[in-house]
Amino acid sequence: MTFETVTALAVFAFVSSATPGPNNLMLMASGANFGFWRTIPHMLGISIGFMVMLFCVGAGLVQIFDRFPLIYDVLKVASVVYMLWLAWKIANAAPVSKAETVGSPMTFLQAAGFQWVNPKAWAMALTAITVYVGDTSLLWLSAAAFLFAVVNLPSVTIWTIAGQQLQRILTNPRRLQAYNWTMAALLIASLYPLLGL
Repeated sequence: MTFETVTALAVFAFVSSATPGPNNLMLMASGANFGFWRTIPHMLGISIGFMVMLFCVGAGLVQIFDRFPLIYDVLKVASVVYMLWLAWKIANAAPVSKAETVGSPMTFLQAAGFQWVNPKAWAMALTAITVYVGDTSLLWLSAAAFLFAVVNLPSVTIWTIAGQQLQRILTNPRRLQAYNWTMAALLIASLYPLLGL
């Protein structure tokens, strides 16, 4: 691959990773509710989970979906149900002081697994494979997936820190509840491209 292709992929990875979506909204909510350090496994799960997903999609998963479109439809329904459940959890998250005993942030494996039902992650992976990676070697596919993870990690860090900084404002239970309900509503709104409304 050329330097221009790598640069274009890096720019696409940054823009798609830094813009609002289910992962970033959940990280912001987690940062606000649980703090930065407790959200690190969630952050790593997103970066590494997406890297694995991108590799699997490029290595042939797209061909399986083309051959068996029902699998894609089932995944779509599972995505909607799971994201509605996550929105409910965010809307009802405990305040930071209570979160130590009542709630917990998403784990590494939960965040990595979430990539498979995240509509934005699917859009990013399919675009990256079809536009930037193409039908090239597994070595280039591995490099592209790793590049995504490297570019993604600073983005998820910024969203988590932004959420953590909101802790200062969200000391009042009403403000925290309003924030959590807003984040939950935005997460549901992020389903718009998936539902095609």
